[in-house]
Amino acid sequence: MSDSLKHECGIALVRLLKPLAYYEQKQGTPLYGFNQLFLLMEKQHNRGQDGAGIGCVKRNMPHGEAFMFRDRDPTAQALTEVFTRNLEAYDEKVRSGVIIPEFPETVKTHFDFGGEILLGHLRYGTSGNLDASSCHPYFRKSIWPTRNLMLAGNFNITNSSELNTSLVNRGAHPIFSTDTQSILEEIGFWLDEEHTEIYHELRDKDGLSGAEIPPIISQRLDVAKILRRASKNWDGAYALIGLIGNGDLFVLRDPNGIRPCFYIHNEDVFAVASERAALMTIFGVEQSEVKELTPGHAFIMKDDGAVTIEEINPPKPKKHCSFERIYFSRGNDPEIYAERKALGAALYDQVMDVVERDLEHTVFSFIPNTAEVAFYGLIHEVYRRWRDDTRNTILAAAKNGTLDEKLLDRLLIDSWPRSEKVAHKDIKLRTFISAEKNRTKLASHVYDISYGAISSGDNLVVVDDSIVRGTTLRQSILRILARPNPRRIVIASTAPQIRYPDCYGIDMSEMGKFLIFQSAVALCKERGRNELLREVYADCISQAKKPAAEMVNHVGRIYAAFSEEDLSRKAAELVFPRQSGWQGELVLVFQSIENLHKSCPTSLGDWYFTGDYPTPGGYATLNRAYINFFENRDGRAY
Repeated sequence: MSDSLKHECGIALVRLLKPLAYYEQKQGTPLYGFNQLFLLMEKQHNRGQDGAGIGCVKRNMPHGEAFMFRDRDPTAQALTEVFTRNLEAYDEKVRSGVIIPEFPETVKTHFDFGGEILLGHLRYGTSGNLDASSCHPYFRKSIWPTRNLMLAGNFNITNSSELNTSLVNRGAHPIFSTDTQSILEEIGFWLDEEHTEIYHELRDKDGLSGAEIPPIISQRLDVAKILRRASKNWDGAYALIGLIGNGDLFVLRDPNGIRPCFYIHNEDVFAVASERAALMTIFGVEQSEVKELTPGHAFIMKDDGAVTIEEINPPKPKKHCSFERIYFSRGNDPEIYAERKALGAALYDQVMDVVERDLEHTVFSFIPNTAEVAFYGLIHEVYRRWRDDTRNTILAAAKNGTLDEKLLDRLLIDSWPRSEKVAHKDIKLRTFISAEKNRTKLASHVYDISYGAISSGDNLVVVDDSIVRGTTLRQSILRILARPNPRRIVIASTAPQIRYPDCYGIDMSEMGKFLIFQSAVALCKERGRNELLREVYADCISQAKKPAAEMVNHVGRIYAAFSEEDLSRKAAELVFPRQSGWQGELVLVFQSIENLHKSCPTSLGDWYFTGDYPTPGGYATLNRAYINFFENRDGRAY
């Protein structure tokens, strides 16, 4: 994805199932859990660079000693900062003799993150402030262990304002900051209710003394019941991890399975991550050992290690986020790697039609680096088809007696498919200019060309993950690709045309910034269809106060007025690098919805392409996004 987008966060959990002494003996360090958490987060660093946070629950701590800890950092190097400063604190205590690693009980007593349950979060902010207070995990404190709650997640709730109103109507005074706070307080409210119900039953009905009550509350605490009561009105996407002060934990996934959630569970450890490959690498397990949490279900582990997997909300049609497969997740997951290659291969017919099947004068490449796997898929398909066509031509020539050295040279040498690393990205420069006022001019130098890789008059086919706003294409990429003066530049997107806003974790909710929407608006103006824009606005206004469940997609009528080809051609006009002086042809090729689903058969969430939202909150977001566009208002629509 050449445009910079903030997106889904990353979650990590390590629950040690044996005492620390076991890991000191088996793994050579009592910090096994802490180290594994760091590695699990590092392998998911692609998922969040606005901040990081870690949390810890220590089991069976004596009265008077802390049992829950948290550290967060909002800087670009947050992951390194958090773990470095805690390791430095650990090393200092080792040097002073307070901690003796060979005696793991000293680690548990004196190191904040020397507990059995460790939680991690990597943040890409789509709401809230970019400061430590907005970093997960969030923490709700109490002197009762069973009323302490720590929460981290990869999610976005579309109706957090309604949830806050519900809390206010109960007499609470919630802080209206982020949807994370809303979820924390909602779960916390029902956690308090459950705790209080059990407490009064034990004290008032059973006549137990105060000291006898806490361990029984801990045993009886019904986490599934709490989650059902808390989440029944949530609208959105979520993969949540919650730690309770008594040592219970839960992992909860939304009914559509929009956000990814994987786990392993063996005799030594229970671990959770947003990405399967991270678990495979860090814990050295096979793909078959990594399980995917069923949508609408919760994995619940009690303090004693007892496990249940329970349905919290009835599962709905699976709408796993297809952008996870196209771009967001790391490409070393075995399924994602295969699917990205399939996405690239699926572009073959469209691309070859554009270049008029002229392999002799076509160079294939990719930009940015995350599109590399899809590029391999396309170029492998090019080679496969070229091989089959060449073989058939040679056999036919041999049969009719026209096979000679000149024909062989033309078939095997002149038409051999060509691929090159045409563009390079300077990551350090991108970081440097991110805060500069004169960013547009500086951004033109983020990428550089491989001089001599292509010749004047060639077709240059460049695979991209997706085209969202087209900003980077317009400001830098196309100007650079035009330098060798190719006859035609083809930008081939492995994603379909992005037409609709997202409200489930990806930071793309301002419709006016989408390249394809800009194309539709431009075509409306060119073809005298401005009234259509006003009609859609009026219809959006008329349903704005309706419940989200009663809203429909009026914006789709704008796209329906034009063909996909018209929209693609207009998009190419809008991003054409006119200031470069290049006089060639620019063509934008987009993946079809049909090929997207064939390539990624288990991830059918496609609302940003089709407008088919999995929850009512999606239609409410779309409605607000279009109203904001028409009224020329900036800002997110959720």
